[in-house]
Amino acid sequence: MSLGLLLMLVGMVTVFAILLIVIYGSRLLITIINKIAPAEEKPAAAKAPADDTAAVRPVLEAAVAQITGGKGHIVGIKKV
Repeated sequence: MSLGLLLMLVGMVTVFAILLIVIYGSRLLITIINKIAPAEEKPAAAKAPADDTAAVRPVLEAAVAQITGGKGHIVGIKKV
């Protein structure tokens, strides 16, 4: 085996070993952090009234009128 091929093989094995250390080290770190400080649960958002479009529609119409120079209009509002 030539010296160049041997050095290339050693380099590739070294890179592979370092990548494995990084992968398993990060998995271990994530596991430890999740046990020490678990993610906080977000409180449920308060439900908006079913007919909230009546309050939002004038604001949206004003915004559309300003952006389009009075040429645009709202056909319907649908919550996505």
